Amino acid sequence: MADVRYDDSPPPPESGSSANPDRHWFTRRSTLVVGIAALAPACLAGWVLTQALSGAGPDEDRPRSAPQPASHSTVSPGQRDAKPGSTPGGSPSTEASTPAAAPVPAPAKGPLTGRTVVVDPGHNTGNFKHTDEIDQQVDIGTNRKECDTTGTTTNSGYMEAEFTMDVSKRLRTALEAQGAKVVLTHETGARAWGPCITERARIGNDANADAVVSVHADGVSAGNRGFHVILPAKVKSGAADTAKIVEPSRELGERIAGNFARTTGSAPANYLGGGTGLVVRDDLGGLNLSTRPKVFIECGNMRDAKDAAQLTSPEWRQKAAQGIADGIVGFLGG
Repeated sequence: MADVRYDDSPPPPESGSSANPDRHWFTRRSTLVVGIAALAPACLAGWVLTQALSGAGPDEDRPRSAPQPASHSTVSPGQRDAKPGSTPGGSPSTEASTPAAAPVPAPAKGPLTGRTVVVDPGHNTGNFKHTDEIDQQVDIGTNRKECDTTGTTTNSGYMEAEFTMDVSKRLRTALEAQGAKVVLTHETGARAWGPCITERARIGNDANADAVVSVHADGVSAGNRGFHVILPAKVKSGAADTAKIVEPSRELGERIAGNFARTTGSAPANYLGGGTGLVVRDDLGGLNLSTRPKVFIECGNMRDAKDAAQLTSPEWRQKAAQGIADGIVGFLGG
């Protein structure tokens, strides 16, 4: 009976053979290795052909509709080969991804859509520290006067310029809610003093404003109470020519006066205007040099304790802004 082997040891040499007993086994193993080596390139070639036919490859070669790994960032083609946590140039990035910019909200649409209103906050809190600058004389058509003034204060020190800026910003918000484009002649902290009254007028003119309102508060003696609206007189002198704006400015002023009284509960001034709350003047550069319908409103008397209590109240200032806004809306046909 022939031997049966269960291991890989070489078979015993045939009887009477003088050959090396390991030679035949080595020959068979060498043949097997050569066969495998010859088969490997063929397998590799087959794999490459399969990949080419299936469309697999780098990201740049993938169809645009191919699903991509979930990501919170948008990667441009030039960034696809960058290592995670690096910029395309290889330097570490500060963030793995950059959030998309928040969409800018569309302007509100309303009865004043397409209209432009310029709001002029009277004075500037910095004027007190720049008296030399604001004392410069400017030409207002009828004469020359200071570039700007400090404005008044309440007895406790609350500045007219603080009041006018607060009401003006509230007014801007109210008008923008009605769809208007609103331009302020200056903003808090934007400039150390001013602007001059000539520049304030020019801002309204350059904006081709449909209406311009300059916000103020008076500073006369105690006991004088109430608001009044100042209208431009008919002036034609030098750079001043108000002929075209006198009538529309009066209509604007009347609208504001009526709505202001109704919304705030404040009465027309008891010390000028004959109880109408309307006063005409020809000595204000902001009115003389305007080519757009424009008025000033003195919202109350800062030197009277009762009026001052209203002017320093945020709730009352909100009513004041709303009353002015309602007057502008009515004037512009909203």
